[in-house]
Amino acid sequence: MIELLRTNDPVTVSFAEALLKDAGIAYQLLDLHMSVVEGSLGVLPRRLAVRDNQAAQARTLLVDAGIDVPPVGESRG
Repeated sequence: MIELLRTNDPVTVSFAEALLKDAGIAYQLLDLHMSVVEGSLGVLPRRLAVRDNQAAQARTLLVDAGIDVPPVGESRG
């Protein structure tokens, strides 16, 4: 799995999930429970990951929709 998105914005996560689901791209939402346990402070971001073989397609889809996603293989520090 490759992480494509890391954000504290639940609207962006929801939008990205809808795009991927509609495109038939398998994804996994990581750190969902940690961000809920942390409360409403928004300190812990949620991460969205896709299969390695679908990463380029998923990134293109999200970028075309206006979501800021780093190039596949690069991470945000």
